[in-house]
Amino acid sequence: MQMKYKGIILILAFIICHFGCRLKDDKTAENPAKPNFIFILADDFGNHDMSVMGSTYYETPNIDRIANEGMMFTEGYATCQVCSPSRASILLGTFPARHGITDWIGAKTGEEWRTAGRFNKLLPPEYVHKLPANEVTLAEALREGGYKTFFAGKWHLGDSTSWPEAHGFDMNKGGWDVGSPKGGYFAPWENPKLVSGPDGENLSMRLARETVEFIKQNDPKNTGKPFFAYLAFYAVHGPIETTKEKWEKYRKKAEMTGIAESGFKMGHFLPIRQVQDNPIYAGLVEAMDDAVGEVMHAVDELGLSENTVIVFTSDNGGVAAGDANSTSNLPLRAGKGYQFEGGIREPYFIRIPWLVKGGTKSSEPVTGTDFYPTFLELAGLKLRPGQHKDGVSLVPLLKGGEIGDRALIWHYPHYGNQGGEPSSIIREGEWKLIHYYEDEREELYNLKSDFEEKRDVAFINPELVKKMSKKLFAMLDEMGARYPTKDPEYNELKARHYLDIVVNKQLPFLEQQRLQFLSPEFDPKNNWWGSEVTKD
Repeated sequence: MQMKYKGIILILAFIICHFGCRLKDDKTAENPAKPNFIFILADDFGNHDMSVMGSTYYETPNIDRIANEGMMFTEGYATCQVCSPSRASILLGTFPARHGITDWIGAKTGEEWRTAGRFNKLLPPEYVHKLPANEVTLAEALREGGYKTFFAGKWHLGDSTSWPEAHGFDMNKGGWDVGSPKGGYFAPWENPKLVSGPDGENLSMRLARETVEFIKQNDPKNTGKPFFAYLAFYAVHGPIETTKEKWEKYRKKAEMTGIAESGFKMGHFLPIRQVQDNPIYAGLVEAMDDAVGEVMHAVDELGLSENTVIVFTSDNGGVAAGDANSTSNLPLRAGKGYQFEGGIREPYFIRIPWLVKGGTKSSEPVTGTDFYPTFLELAGLKLRPGQHKDGVSLVPLLKGGEIGDRALIWHYPHYGNQGGEPSSIIREGEWKLIHYYEDEREELYNLKSDFEEKRDVAFINPELVKKMSKKLFAMLDEMGARYPTKDPEYNELKARHYLDIVVNKQLPFLEQQRLQFLSPEFDPKNNWWGSEVTKD
């Protein structure tokens, strides 16, 4: 009988321990008290520049891993088709029309725009030239909530009075005025906030290693304090550069799959790339992916994977025209600088091991302003609706729920270097309306049935166009948006002459250059951009 009672006691003890431990583990798994955040932002990286999003040319196993182990938002957006406005929106939680940075900082406005030699109809309005000092950034909010904060890479949000240190970051490695990698992607480079490495060091890998070093020195297991690490690659912004080995790898890959006879198609102002076959750009993409892998590996090695949120996104679409003419965003239309999906739809991946099952997808339209309130809620901090006015927390979506209907807007009253037109956009549900300022026309697309934006259906939906346009401008006016003005010196003959030059000279040159990059005889004069060092 005594043995019988002992057996029952042992069974009860096992059950209590089993369920008690399980409840404890589940509680821990559901929500760490204060998770760490690693926010990875690529520059000019298109929605289809990754294997996981359908590219058969670029190879991105490390970025793919973030998507495959987290939630992939298939309709994730930047808040602008160019960099500085999108970057400001991530940190402020507001749309460009509200915070005032509506173009990349350094772009010309007003009568100065004429010096660009484009002979356009409009003069772009002035914009704010640095991150407003009186607003609370995401970094400041997290630091106030007990986080150690770190920034590495591209900033491009103002002069030295407005660098990362002035906006909530305890450390800054490489963030300053300039938006491109001055000096290139291989040391020696020129950056007052990042000591140049040994000749040939890769900039993307250096930024990743600086991030890893910060994480090691601020491991919460040792410090008792969570961290927010913001890694903003300069890649894949021009100038596009790679090593000879990576160029050869992707040149052969393009050759094996068959090189298309032509690679560009004329857009409204500039030729737009139609194929992914640039071996130099592909090598630059792989180098950035290698750097992402460096960070992911360190997080695993340090045992931080289970309590660290990792985000990967981009500030605007891939460069399909102008700049370096690097990539194609097809089947999305156009690219960086444009009002179409190729210019604003981005990779948007959030990995949260304790909350999101790997491989989960959401088709809910989300945008760059949503990161701010999402991070605050995940950190258990009080939301700041007075600051992140144009963002919503995505935690309900991450938990499998909903966030409710809302309108997303974009305001770019400028001419993009890539050929985009001054315009504003509103998206509600499956509908997207584009208002053009040159002639006040409007286009309407149903993104559910036509995400390639091939069929403008404005003429058969006049009431919907009127309703959406009214809402768009009500929102813009409430935010204090600025608008372009007519240029009294506009000359149609000069504008036509400029376009003739683009069609008859620039387009053939780009086709010739594309084939040159793919030729086995391509030789950048034995200088693979500093990646090979010759010593006497």
